[in-house]
Amino acid sequence: MSVIVIQFVTLDGIVSDPDGSGGTSTGGWAFRHGPETVAGDKFRLGHMLDEGVILLGRTTWELFARLWPGRDDPFSRRMNAVPKLVATRTLTDVSAWGNSSIIDGDVVHAVRNERRDVIVTGSLRVVHTLMAEDLIDEYRLLTFPTILRTSQRLFPADGPPAYLECLSAEQVGAAVLARYGRPAR
Repeated sequence: MSVIVIQFVTLDGIVSDPDGSGGTSTGGWAFRHGPETVAGDKFRLGHMLDEGVILLGRTTWELFARLWPGRDDPFSRRMNAVPKLVATRTLTDVSAWGNSSIIDGDVVHAVRNERRDVIVTGSLRVVHTLMAEDLIDEYRLLTFPTILRTSQRLFPADGPPAYLECLSAEQVGAAVLARYGRPAR
C-alpha cells in the first residue's frame, strides 16, 4: 500500500484555488493554460484508479461531487467508480457521488489500516495531517509556469524537512508532471 498525493502546484509551491472555485483573486491559475493541460489522467494514475481508493477532505469532495457524476468520458467513469473516502466532521451524507463513504474516526488511523493504494487529491488539510505523520510515499505534482507569491503552500514553511528522490519528470501541455518519492530505505 502506498499513499500518493496528487496536486496542481505553481512554481512557488502554491496549491490554493487552481480552478477558481474558491473565488480568490488569483484563482483559476491552472486553467489559464487551457483544458488539455488539466483534462484526463494527467497524473498517470492508471490502474490505481481501478485498484486503489481516493481520499478527499470535505471541501474537495463537495467540489468534485458537483463536477464528476455528470461526466461520462472514460477517465470520468473511472473517477466515478473508484471508492472514495471522505475525511469530514460535518458531512453526514455523501451519496451525491457514488462509491463515497465517510471515514469513521481519525484519518491517520484510516490510512494506516487501508490495504489499497491511497490517492489524496487536493485536500490540503488532509495532506498536511498525513505529512506530519510521515505517511506520504509519493508526490505527483503537475507544476504550472505560474508564480503567485501568496496563498496556501503544499509544503508549509514551518514543516519538517523532507528528503525525496525524483522518480520521473515530463512535460504535460504547459505544465510539468514530476513524481517524487521516498528514497529507498
